[in-house]
Amino acid sequence: MKIKLKDGSLLEVKSGATAADAAKQISEGLARNAYAAKIDGKLVDLSTAVDENCTLEIVTSKDEESREVFLHTAAHVLAQAVKRLFPDAQLAIGPAIKDGFYYDFDFSAPITPADFEKIEKEMQAIVKADFAMERVNVTRKQALKIMKERGENYKVELIEDLPEDAEISLYKQGDFCDLCRGPHLPSVGKIKCFKLISIAGAYWRGNEKNKMLTRIYGTAFEKKSEMDAYFQMLEEAKKRDHTKLGKELGLFALMNEGKGFPFFLPKGMALKNALVDYWRELHRKENYVEIQTPIILNRTLWENSGHWDHYKDNMYTTKIDEDDCAVKPMNCPGCMLVYKLTPHSYKDLPLRIAEMGLVHRHEKSGQLHGLFRVRCFTQDDAHIFMLPEQITEEIKDVVRLTDKIYSRFGFKYKVELSTRPENSMGSEADWEAATGALKAALEEMNLDYELNEGDGAFYGPKIDFHLQDSIGRTWQCGTIQLDFQMPQRFELEYVGEDGQKHRPIMIHRAIFGSIERFIGILIEHYAGNFPLWLAPLQVKILPITDRACDYAKDIEKTLKDMNIRCEVDARNEKIGYKIREAQLEKVPYMAVVGDKEVENHLVAVRSRAGGDIGTMSLSDFAAKLSEEIEKKSN
Repeated sequence: MKIKLKDGSLLEVKSGATAADAAKQISEGLARNAYAAKIDGKLVDLSTAVDENCTLEIVTSKDEESREVFLHTAAHVLAQAVKRLFPDAQLAIGPAIKDGFYYDFDFSAPITPADFEKIEKEMQAIVKADFAMERVNVTRKQALKIMKERGENYKVELIEDLPEDAEISLYKQGDFCDLCRGPHLPSVGKIKCFKLISIAGAYWRGNEKNKMLTRIYGTAFEKKSEMDAYFQMLEEAKKRDHTKLGKELGLFALMNEGKGFPFFLPKGMALKNALVDYWRELHRKENYVEIQTPIILNRTLWENSGHWDHYKDNMYTTKIDEDDCAVKPMNCPGCMLVYKLTPHSYKDLPLRIAEMGLVHRHEKSGQLHGLFRVRCFTQDDAHIFMLPEQITEEIKDVVRLTDKIYSRFGFKYKVELSTRPENSMGSEADWEAATGALKAALEEMNLDYELNEGDGAFYGPKIDFHLQDSIGRTWQCGTIQLDFQMPQRFELEYVGEDGQKHRPIMIHRAIFGSIERFIGILIEHYAGNFPLWLAPLQVKILPITDRACDYAKDIEKTLKDMNIRCEVDARNEKIGYKIREAQLEKVPYMAVVGDKEVENHLVAVRSRAGGDIGTMSLSDFAAKLSEEIEKKSN
């Protein structure tokens, strides 16, 4: 048989060969390092048979897909260890997740983190034994028999929900057997370094009406150095926790009187306004117009947009004068109404309409997390209405603007293209045209991107931007969504060059995504040490004695007249104490003034990063600040 390899070459293998056989034929080293394989693009076990009509790619630790296979296998090692130590524990589910894995168990008696040491010791024994991960395909009837005999009631329930003719896979490792789709490593011996992290409660199948199970979280790595680096990153992340720093720096508050609805405090508003001012400045230069639409709109609008059918469970609803209404979870339908208010010609397009819109979404209380997951947030939305021939250039312009903004904060990013989901609306032809336009724009800009099949919005494909922060974590923020559907549903029109009416094409886009979430990311990215242009308090003026207070207030007035955020610390405290306090508040600059400075109209300047940087005139100091703010240095 001849199979096609990743580089396009053909490999001749014997009939009945597996992916592992093919890997060994290519090279012994590749076979040793192989984790799994991709046959016709599908991730599979190395034990999977190949045929002459397939394409084959061997997956090693260098490939991104290997991480999920590695972690999923580690979850099975955890499950085997738990069954050895707690034979009456029942197995639920155990997937790989970002940076780790978990497994849900039903224990007859509670366990605690104190049990982790003995579970990890048992896991080490299993890894040392290097059991092969053997996949066995069985019928639904056979799978039910096996799991009933083992007393695995949760597995039985999962199998009973499958169709009668379903082909089911089990994975065996030594005397342990689990229901699983796979794929897995060829054996468990590659799981060299692992650690159990925490315990949490988890309802079976995520339904609060079901029994509460015990979820054990863990992570695993090929090398100890990788695991050490990961835990060092976690320690650094704890120091940067935005909920902790947000409270210490007086930026925002989370209160029981409004769970999921953050309160922005004066310093937090200064930071938020600096971001919004920057956003507005750029959008004016890019020829966007800005609107504001109502927070509550009639149900018929949401039915027309498709949100009522696709998003109703996440919307807050109310009645006004007997009419059903909803608090907006998104800004786009309101923008459709604005477009329809006036007639448009092809000469008006592209029309770029921006909105800093406050939206509300009903998130479950257990999912709320600081500013990262809230129930109300401000989206930096924009909707671009355009001619079909303008699509590619408009998308490229949005990508360019997005790059400009992210680069300002020092973020690197990855791009992901998401295609049509199952629960979507519109014709296949429209979806193909929209997806093709997004691909064309990315390829013309020579931007690398990953394809995320089936994860588009319900009305169109999208490009997502995943930022990497200063300690290596990634965050999904910006999005560009191409929409052929909503202009049709709202019957939007423009008069073309031919004098006939046509439908515009529309882009939905956000760059910050959620201002609140972006602020949370920035707090952790900078560890609260914001650059001068963003800092809520840019200068703290510190008089050494009461005699210098009047001069300090003169400095404050001069700087405030220049829109520099500053304040005087006139407390009757020693100057060393005031300096330490300002450093804890992470203020970029301190202006220290005593008798000498008063007499000569000078300021002794200290910076957060560099300490004492010398004495200068007030005008020179003000000019230095203005220049740094203007440059928006990172």
